[in-house]
Amino acid sequence: MTPLKRILIAGGGSAGWMTAAMFARLLKGRYAITLIESDAIGTVGVGEATIPAIKKFNELLGLDEDDFLRRTQGSFKLGIQFNDWSHPGSSYVHGFGVIGRDLEWLRCHQYWTKQYRDGRVGPLDLYSINTVAATANRFMRPRADMPDSPIGEIAYAFHFDAGFYAAYLADYARARGVERREGEIVAVGQDADSGFLTSVTLADGAVIEADLFIDCSGFRGLLIEQTLGAGYESWSHWLPCDRAVAVPSQRAADFPPYTRSTARPAGWQWRIPLQHRTGNGHVYASRYMDDATAEALLLDHLEEPAVGTPRRLSFVPGRRRKAWVRNCVAIGLSAGFLEPLESTGLHLIQSAILRLVRLMPDAAFDPATIAEYNRQTDFEMERIRDFIILHYKATTRDDTPFWRHVRTMDVPDTLARKMALFAANGRIFREDDELFAEESWIQVLIGQGIVPAAPDPLVEVTPQAEIERYLGDIERVIAKCVERMPHHAAFVDRHCAAP
Repeated sequence: MTPLKRILIAGGGSAGWMTAAMFARLLKGRYAITLIESDAIGTVGVGEATIPAIKKFNELLGLDEDDFLRRTQGSFKLGIQFNDWSHPGSSYVHGFGVIGRDLEWLRCHQYWTKQYRDGRVGPLDLYSINTVAATANRFMRPRADMPDSPIGEIAYAFHFDAGFYAAYLADYARARGVERREGEIVAVGQDADSGFLTSVTLADGAVIEADLFIDCSGFRGLLIEQTLGAGYESWSHWLPCDRAVAVPSQRAADFPPYTRSTARPAGWQWRIPLQHRTGNGHVYASRYMDDATAEALLLDHLEEPAVGTPRRLSFVPGRRRKAWVRNCVAIGLSAGFLEPLESTGLHLIQSAILRLVRLMPDAAFDPATIAEYNRQTDFEMERIRDFIILHYKATTRDDTPFWRHVRTMDVPDTLARKMALFAANGRIFREDDELFAEESWIQVLIGQGIVPAAPDPLVEVTPQAEIERYLGDIERVIAKCVERMPHHAAFVDRHCAAP
């Protein structure tokens, strides 16, 4: 076995510096790591909202959570509130963490379905501490010493400034030996026989050689696509949104611990509360709305005054046909793009990095290793794709051409099976290592209006009076716990307020 010696990361931003930081941490100086970024080429700068997996990434780096939040103007996130998605006026929260407590061998939502069908209970949101706390603007970290209380089950992620996060990790990586080279890549060297990448040439004439190349160059895919021609698979027929316009506004007065997604005539609008500002954006389908109208719609619906100039972004939802080709691995936007509806952008970077570490090659670049990396990448992106499509497909909206299209479109078989199984008896099964757990699917399916026609037949084993006590106890205990939680703003001010 001949080990690799040199790793080159093409591009900075979140993808580049997350990769550099984790490689510096886990590879422990075994490889010479060089990151090339150009001050003249900007980054997309999206990814302000995350999912709980980011906590593991930060913990693996050994970051202090409060320091990280101060450095990135961060806040906490308990879930995502979806407004007007099922129909105008509807609202639900996809909260992180558990839903209620299992009774015997069945999940809480099965008993809720029985009672809901009989008109005996309120929304499913009432049975998750994350969803109740989110809409009450309350937050606290889980208490490890209270494992039998809902307070011990709080799951959370973060909102933060993606640019500040990249800068934070750049300091971290460079302090651990990563070399940063400023400059624009103008040429890429390849071996004439194998087609493997050998070097990059910068605008100043410098030639940098490496054994393994990580493409973090964004949508253009400088190495993976422009040089190696990996190919791109578009998912626009399922995800027609292909534009976004983003603008920051002043800090949110309510400062809630959740991301908000509000359906619009040809897409949706996000609202992300940070300590120093609020992130806002409008994702839309250019086939159904022009850019000027989309920008005006966003500005008209800001809850705080804008503090910057709107930025426009074009994209094609989908993925590279192969994320790893020869000795080049695409990470981040160069590997593909899924709209940020469920805040998966930074997670896909994180999982790609850790997948590569687990499958780190030697100089032989074994084809089986490359094939396994691509198989896992494809599976992950396809299942996240299905989860995002669900939000569009499961709607009763027919008020605009956009919503009539997504409501009636065909969907992938993998999603159709899940929807049909759940609609019958509320059953959902997580496949292999797909990202979203059963609780996420349950909340979105029901929130979007797919309430099972009937619960699991085994619900009838439990007497009606016991079911009523069981659900009533969950609702009362959660409400009482949330009342005792501090307000989100007060918690941030006390623990991690930015200077």
